[in-house]
Amino acid sequence: MKTCLRLECVGMTYQSKQKNIVAIQEVTQEIYEEEFISIIGPSGCGKSTLIEIIAGLRKNTAGCVYLRDVKITSPDPKIGIVFQEESLLPWRTVLENVEFGLEVAGIKKEQRRKKCQEIINIVGLHGFEDSHPKALSGGMNQRVAISRALAMDPVVLLMDEPFGALDQQTRQYLGFELLKIWHRTKKTIIFVTHDINEAAFLSDRVMVMTSRPSTIKEIVKIDIERPRDTSTITTKRFHELTDYLWTLLREESLKALPSEISK
Repeated sequence: MKTCLRLECVGMTYQSKQKNIVAIQEVTQEIYEEEFISIIGPSGCGKSTLIEIIAGLRKNTAGCVYLRDVKITSPDPKIGIVFQEESLLPWRTVLENVEFGLEVAGIKKEQRRKKCQEIINIVGLHGFEDSHPKALSGGMNQRVAISRALAMDPVVLLMDEPFGALDQQTRQYLGFELLKIWHRTKKTIIFVTHDINEAAFLSDRVMVMTSRPSTIKEIVKIDIERPRDTSTITTKRFHELTDYLWTLLREESLKALPSEISK
């Protein structure tokens, strides 16, 4: 498999007058073209920090990140990102929000509208082009945010708990929709989540992070055939994998607790 993204001994240390805090240390990993990989780990272990480093939004204090052998030192249009809060512009319509990045990049109106309409169709928002965010559900607004990122045609799409603020039913539905989008667009996706079932259902591999100072505890291959549907989560193998992921995560979560609580 061809490497898309390469992390080499990536580290992040926050400096203060009192003491230095090591958030991430020596994260080394290759992520492949068209791969769907999820990241799970204890709360506060630096998952979002790692995503921001990969995106070029935060400067790491150690190591390097390479996108197709080009070192990432600042935000790059080849790397798209979707956050938990969709951050749409409320005064713009769905179509205007989706085309915002292309507009800023100076792409002509006719060209960007054609491209954005195609993406809107892919994510299932056809018919809502002229709607404003306040008229849409949280799940639909998150699809608009995903569309806006896809409109820039990134090589890698980073997703930092994109469904975290949604109810379970909407979250599960968007998981199915995201897999359809991924199959159609062939993007490399790095997906941060606290939901073990979500990670196992969506991913080719799951990266389990340790408690702080955080590094990779284990990479778990999700050896379940695609395409996946609702029957996937009832299989024996799915339950074996989620049980194993929970065991790994629980070990690290207990380490992160105060000693009197974890006993």
